[in-house]
Order: sequence, then structure tokens, then C-alpha cells
Amino acid sequence: MTAQTTIEAAPVRERTQYRYYDFVMAAFVTILLCSNLIGAAKAAQVTLPLLGTVTFGAGVLFFPVSYIFGDILTEVYGYGRDRRVIWAGFGALVFAAIMSTVVLALTPAADPFNTEYQTHLNAVFGNTPRIIFGSITAFWAGSFVNSYVMAKMKVRSNGKMLWARTIGSTICGELVDSSLFYVIAFYGIWSNQQLMAVIVAQYFLKTGWEVVMTPVTYRV
Repeated sequence: MTAQTTIEAAPVRERTQYRYYDFVMAAFVTILLCSNLIGAAKAAQVTLPLLGTVTFGAGVLFFPVSYIFGDILTEVYGYGRDRRVIWAGFGALVFAAIMSTVVLALTPAADPFNTEYQTHLNAVFGNTPRIIFGSITAFWAGSFVNSYVMAKMKVRSNGKMLWARTIGSTICGELVDSSLFYVIAFYGIWSNQQLMAVIVAQYFLKTGWEVVMTPVTYRV
């Protein structure tokens, strides 16, 4: 009787443990796509007290949330399932690059609106394949470093000090990510001065995001 109860209870625990996995995965991939296709190419500026004018990539406002989901996936669902989500994100980015290339290569309809519209599409999405390549390369390196450090710190801390693990893993992951992405995606398009300014701002803003969102990770 006891053995039968144990056998029947196992699937219930499995369903309970992974019942939010698909939603977290969908949120992760959505943030990854939107941050790269909408926000990455725009260098924005804001004037801050003491710091003056700070130049940063607009995608930084949302992209760091993907690292929070990465921490949640590693912490709750394990390193293996976190890897599956990252590969799903890569697949979505590759499809976006292929789709943008095909759409831009098509000859626009012969009317003034579509002729002008094609010019704007080229300006907005023409660099998409390079952005995607830079994003995949940087995100692969940064995210794997983030998850690896997170997993190692979890073992060494015996599952304690989540705040230190989330912040510490992000500091390492973001350093790799920010250093690679903008060089691959925008070197030769932006000036070297602007490129370095965005990389530095991106790194500190992303890391700051992680510190601010640490209580959210705790609650989840």
C-alpha cells in the first residue's frame, strides 16, 4: 500500500514542480526577441545628477529581465532546463534574422509609399542579422557564464545566500555579454567613443538592474 502511494505521488510532484515552466520560457524568449529587435540599435541619452550625460542602449531597460528569468530557471528548474530555454531563444533569434533578410530582399511594390517604406525598413532592420549574430554570441557566452557561476555558487553555499548568487553570477555574465555584443553588432557603425560609452553604461546598468530586482527573484 505504501509503495503504491509513493508511485502515484511522483507524477503529481513532477507536474507541480514544472507547472510554470512553459510560461517562464515564453516570457524569456519574448524579452530576448524584443530587446534585440526593438531596443538594441538605439543609443539613447539621459542626463543624471553628478554623472552628466550617459549614453546607453535602449534595450538595457528590458533585457536584464531575461537574466532574472535565467536565475529563476536555474534555481527552480535546474541547469539542464535552463539550457533548453536558452537554445529556444537562440532559435527564435535565428528565425528573426532569416525573416528580416528575406523580407528586405523582396522587391517592394512600385508605388511611392512602398518605395519610401522600403528605405525605412532597411534603416530599422538592415542591421538585424549582425545584431542577432552579436546577440547570440554574446548571450551564449554571458548566459552560460551566468548560469555556471550561479550553479557553482549554489553548491558552495549549500543553497544559501541567493542574493549573493544572483548578483555575483550577473556581474560575471554581464561583463562577458556587454563586452562582446556591441563590438560585434555596431563596430564600424558607431564611433569608437560612443561604442565604449554604451558598453560601460550597459554593464553598470544591467548589473544595477539585477541588484534592484533581487527581491523579486527571492519572492519567486
